[in-house]
This record gives sequence, C-alpha cells and structure tokens, in this order.
Amino acid sequence: MDIMENNFQSAPAYFNEPDYRNKQLLVDPLFRKKLFKRMTFLYGEYTAKQFYPEMERIIRVHYSYKSDSLIEKEIREHNSDIFSEKDVILITYGDLLKGKDQSPLSTLAKFCDIYLEGAINTIHILPFYPYSSDRGFSIKDFETVDPNLGCWEDIHRIGNKYKLMFDGVINHISSKSKWFQEFLNGNPRFQDFVISYDSPDDISEEEKKMIFRPRTSDILSKVYTINGEKYVWTTFSEDQIDLNYKNPEVLIKVIEILLMYVRHGAKIIRLDAVTYIWAETGTRCVHLDQTHEIVKLFRDVLDFAAPGTLIITETNVPHEENISYFGNGEDEAHMVYNFALPPLVLHTMYTMDSTALSKWASTLDTCSNNTTYFNFLDSHDGIGLMAVKDILSPDDIDFILDNVRQHGGYISYKTGENDKEIPYEMNITWFSAINNTNNPENNDIAYQVKKFVASRSIALVLQGIPGIYLHSLIGTVNDIDAVVSSKANRDINRTIIDEQEISYALGDGLSKISRINREYGRIIDIRTKSRAFHPNSKQKVVFKSESLFSVIRFTETKDNIIFTIVNISNETVHTFLTNNELEEISKNWIDLISGMPYSCDDTGLHLVLQPYDILWLSPEKL
Repeated sequence: MDIMENNFQSAPAYFNEPDYRNKQLLVDPLFRKKLFKRMTFLYGEYTAKQFYPEMERIIRVHYSYKSDSLIEKEIREHNSDIFSEKDVILITYGDLLKGKDQSPLSTLAKFCDIYLEGAINTIHILPFYPYSSDRGFSIKDFETVDPNLGCWEDIHRIGNKYKLMFDGVINHISSKSKWFQEFLNGNPRFQDFVISYDSPDDISEEEKKMIFRPRTSDILSKVYTINGEKYVWTTFSEDQIDLNYKNPEVLIKVIEILLMYVRHGAKIIRLDAVTYIWAETGTRCVHLDQTHEIVKLFRDVLDFAAPGTLIITETNVPHEENISYFGNGEDEAHMVYNFALPPLVLHTMYTMDSTALSKWASTLDTCSNNTTYFNFLDSHDGIGLMAVKDILSPDDIDFILDNVRQHGGYISYKTGENDKEIPYEMNITWFSAINNTNNPENNDIAYQVKKFVASRSIALVLQGIPGIYLHSLIGTVNDIDAVVSSKANRDINRTIIDEQEISYALGDGLSKISRINREYGRIIDIRTKSRAFHPNSKQKVVFKSESLFSVIRFTETKDNIIFTIVNISNETVHTFLTNNELEEISKNWIDLISGMPYSCDDTGLHLVLQPYDILWLSPEKL
C-alpha cells in the first residue's frame, strides 16, 4: 500500500487509502462523552444521538489511513512542545511566483528551497482549491487542488520539507460549488446546507441592523432555484454563500474535509472568518456561544484524531474579542491572528512614538504554553482596523488613515451603526506603508530598507510566531494598476512576481530585494537560533523613550536572555540601561546583529542608536 509523501521532513505519513486489516481505533469513552456533550449543546440530545455515530465513523476512517510508524510517532510525541523558536511562517498564494515551464506550486517550492531554507520552516499556502472569486476564498471544491496551480503531489512535495498551513474556508461556499448547485436544483439533501428564506422580509430591518457586517453589501442575496426565488445568507458577497451549521450534516462534512487536509500534510489549519460561522437572527451573529463550541469541537477532534495539528483562528475584530478564541488556553485555538499589531506598528512608525505600542504589548497574555499569537504585519488582505478601535483614539486612527492615503494606499469600509460606512481596513503594501515611495525625495534605497526592516523587527521580538507575507521579503510597492483594472482594493498587494526577476535582483548586492534579503534575513536567522525567542519564553516590555521600542525576551531560567531595542524614529537617540534593568547578569554584552561588543560602567550601559537602528543585546559568554 502506497504512502503519501505529505509530512514534514519525511515524517511517517498516511496511506493513500484506509487499511482495515490490522488496526481499528478504540474511541476513548472520555472523548466520546466530551464530543457528544458538544453536539448536544449545538443540536440537542435527540439530534446528537442521531448524528454522533457518523462523527465517530469518519474519525475511525481517518485513523485507518495512518501507518504504524505514524501512530507510534504520535504516541511518542504526545506531550512534546508544540511551538519552537524556529517557527517562522511564510504567507503566500500558490501562484504569487511565476516561473518558466513548471507549475506555480513547483515554482514556489524551488524559490523556498533556494532562498528561504533555514529562514522559514512553515508555509501558509493561501486557498489553493478551485474557486470562482475573491482570489481563492470562494471555493467551488474543497477537496481538489486548482489545476492552474498544480496538484496534490506538488503540495506533498512542499510538505516533505516544510510544515504546511492550510485554509479551512468553512464559513461559506462559492455560488458555483456543487453543494450550492444542488441546492438550486432542489436536491432535498442540500436544502439545509445554506441559510435561505422565501422573502427578504423574513428578516426584519431591526434584525438586519443588529448583524455585525464586515462588508457594505446586503446580508441576503436573491437566487433563482427550481422552486422559485430564494434569498440566501451572504456575509461577504453574492458569490460567497454562508453554510448553515444548524444542520449537523454540514458540521460533519466539514470535519471530514479538515481531516482530509491533515492527511494531505496540513500541520496548521486556519479557520477563515470563523467569527461568522453560526448565524442567529436577533443577535450580532458574531462570537456566539455556538461559534466557540464549534471551534472547541474541531480542537477536540484534531487533538484526538490528529495529535499535533494546530488550529489558528482568523478573527478581525477588537482585540479582547479576538483573544477570546484562546478559550481557557487548552480547549480552543492554539493561535490567534494578532490583528492589533499591524496598525499599532504603523501608528508607532508614523508618530515616531512607541508609547501606545509599548503599553499594549505589556498587557499581552497567551493563557497557556499551548497557545500563542500569530504576529503578522501584512497578508493577502488589507491591514485591519477593528482590533485597535478600543486601543487607539479616533484621532489616532484618522492619522494612520491620512498617512496611508499619502503613501498611495486605499481604505475599505464596512457598514456600521445606522448604516454608516466606517473604515474597516487599509489596502497597501507594507513597504509602501513604511516608505512614501510617491515622494521623489524619498529615494534612498538603503535608508528605505533600514526603516522597513526596523518596522518588521517588532513582529520578530514579541511573544508568538512571526508570519511574513511573500511580498515583504522583496519589498513590493503598491500595484495601483491592478486596483484600477480589477476595482478591488486588495489587489494592491497581490502582484504576481516573475521568479527570474527576483533571482536577478538577489544577485545584485545593491538592489532593494538583495538588501532586504540580507538585512531582514540576518535577523530572522538569529531569531530562529535563540531559545529566548521561543513563543513561550517570557517577555517584558521596557519603556525607555518614546523613540524606542524595547522588549526583553528570556527563558524561564534566564539562561538565555536578549534585550531588544529598535529606534522607531528618524533621529539619533541616546539611552541608558541601568545595571538593575540588565538584572546585573553581565558587564559585557554583544549585539547579535552587528557583532559589536558593549561594556557596562559602574552604573550601567550607555547606548547610541542611529535612526532605525536595531540592537539585540545578549550577555557575552566567557
């Protein structure tokens, strides 16, 4: 029986088909009780009794795909650390890189192998399934790879060398998907797969106004079915039809798909837009108890059926609501997107004042050693604003928006109270957000790169796992032509890149790409080699000056400690670290980035930081 080559670093893998000859899963009674309780919460005891056997069946089927060596590995590593300082995640579409005479996924694999090996150990390939719109997030078929990108074998080959993050785009389906087409065709099985009404008036205006909306479009979209006009729930667009999780068949089918992703190599599953997964008229339809219960149920299933598989929730909402998806630290998401970080870093760089960022960072708490933050600054989407609405003042947010516009970016809106449009996200590349490339006087590449890397270093030093969008590895500027052509603001940072052009630029030591690769790459490499940067290592924010952002990272025993300082201003800054702040660990320190030694006098350590300098000070080993 063949084994799929789909696990990180040639780890024991799954068979291509289930093997029922020698092993059968014995379901733990405690697990059965826990899962049944969750299903009862969602559907009531009568329905839970009806559908639980099917849930258990697909878990048992999944187990039968496992090789003996994989089962032994899962038992052996049951209590091992799920995070590492080596964890750095690349975020990319499967076709952001254009190569010659090979599939886009093969081009991506080649690029990572040549330029990123050792710097990143995880690749988040954004939805690589067949789709109809929204750059992959309107999925027609959850179970196949878009032939325009490659095939499952391409995914498996990447998974042999890197851990993989797959998207679980399970809030909605494409209007062109088979499931929705069966709804339109009147197939009885699929009538409750989506949320539908006979009339738009079946939801009152008052109820509609209560619904938290990430878009300005109508919540109900008219469609034509074999049974006449229907109105279906569409949180995001007319082409993205929300699934109806009040139907337990939907939940079970989705779990079956998530387990299939695991068999194809997923080590992390990203729950896209999970905030909106349970719709209930008369509520805001976000963060409902049922929503959290479903995430917990996913966690239970994966912990039991696929140990070591992590869940990350993507919830672009105010910070306190976002971190609620940690649950109690053991029962819900392993990671949450740190949505407050990107706008706070922009605020810091624009104002050249780290006060707000330092105050917020000092409050961060990850609940347990089994949870952490996903520290990203940019991604395939825009830079969200919802997470900082209770952290920054309206004037502060307006200041960021004004700067983004001056830097050539766009602002996208959502419908707020009283149908008022309010800013939802900023659409701009990170390089353009940091450097106003519209200004001809701002054309010093070395200076631009230094400022850019200084901003990026903030996400590397904070507790959590850093995520890096591919465009930030090469300093892509705003693609205004793409926005004009598509009328979609998010296309500003989704430019397709010619792999040969990148290779040529990397060979030119003075090019922007080469400078970023060298300077940014150096600090990423240093980070992955220090236990002080382990996601669960301790963190202490030290406020020295509004022009500096300072964080001490250290292990529990303090046998590994790094004092990080970045000058977020365009001025030279003199600062002083007292022996007490340095905890009198050593008189001699070394900057891990430059290799320069520093020595304390009787009172402490005197430092001078030039504009956008970065220092990572570690006690010198004798």
